[in-house]
Amino acid sequence: MQTAIPDPIKATDVGKQADDILRTCVHCGFCLATCPTYDLLGNELDSPRGRIYLIKQVMEGQEVTEKTQLHLDRCLTCRNCETTCPSGVNYGHLVDVGRQVVDERVGRKPSDRFTRWALRTVLSHERRVTPLVKLGQMMRPVLPAAIKKSVPEKRAAGHWPAPRHARRMLVLQGCVQPSMAPQINAAAARVLDRLGISLLAAPQAGCCGAVSYHLNAHEEGASFMRRNIDAWWPFIEKGVEAIVMTASGCGAMVRDYAHVLRHDPGYAHKAQRVTELTRDLSEILAGEDLAVLDLNGDGRKVAYHPPCTLQHGQKLAGVVEEILGRLNYALTPIEDKHFCCGSAGTYSILQKALSQQLLKNKVEALESGRPDIIVSANIGCLLHIQTGTQIGVRHWVELLDVA
Repeated sequence: MQTAIPDPIKATDVGKQADDILRTCVHCGFCLATCPTYDLLGNELDSPRGRIYLIKQVMEGQEVTEKTQLHLDRCLTCRNCETTCPSGVNYGHLVDVGRQVVDERVGRKPSDRFTRWALRTVLSHERRVTPLVKLGQMMRPVLPAAIKKSVPEKRAAGHWPAPRHARRMLVLQGCVQPSMAPQINAAAARVLDRLGISLLAAPQAGCCGAVSYHLNAHEEGASFMRRNIDAWWPFIEKGVEAIVMTASGCGAMVRDYAHVLRHDPGYAHKAQRVTELTRDLSEILAGEDLAVLDLNGDGRKVAYHPPCTLQHGQKLAGVVEEILGRLNYALTPIEDKHFCCGSAGTYSILQKALSQQLLKNKVEALESGRPDIIVSANIGCLLHIQTGTQIGVRHWVELLDVA
């Protein structure tokens, strides 16, 4: 795609990044068929190709309106289009740039600014999320059904094995998962312990930065990234084997640390190392001898929802399915499994109508094979899908956590 970005803008990091990505697009339109919002709305401006044109116009200095902002806001950043694109357009980075520039030029209504500030201020901090979750769980029996289904049931984390193996890995605890689903990382620690790997958590690490970064608070998001790097660095210097992600949304963000901090003289090298060490839990287990677990799924019917951040963001489609297949779980067929469930970080709050349509479609697809259980690999997807089904929804590693 030819661009005409003015030299003063092209000379900036944002302008150069946008120009480089825009020029890789050949506007073939393959992305339209795999875009969830285009599938729902049928408007090309709500497709990757349409949004690319909008961002191109913005960078070239053309008029920017709230309508431009709306079409970019409707994007899930599921990156399904990246999986489809034959030209390798890095759409995820482009839409981050586009949203930043549009917000600077258009601004937002006070109510919208407050909502986004509140989401960043609460969700990114475990100590602020936890009391709210505990209050919701305490009140859960008397809550209206519409609210009750959004409050996860209280579950105990269970035993976390003490470090005892030569092989050691870090795990990101995150911000929301410790209070809403503490059993996930504990289950991962127990499974890895049986495989001869000790899983460690750095106490000072927290939010991966995705909530802030994807809500255009880029420097705030980068601050979370630096804090995590500082927390992990002593462990990295001692030779930890990997930084394990049990939430694929966090994994996609942490793999991007090297890109976000590439111009930071104090952190660029460390961020690159963190990106190199980051592994989804499925990548770790795929390379291990799972016979040690002495586990047989006995053909139990499982519907697996692959999160967008895993199959499109991290390009790890099929890895979890292969693991569950090795352990004799029967995976039910799922129509359009490449489509987003509608969670997408804060999307389910900021774009509720579209999110609910996507959720309805996803639940129908997951339930069609009459599974005994639904599993996924991202806390946001788990919580979102559970609001739309009576079937139990768990993280897939919980299937492997059998005493």
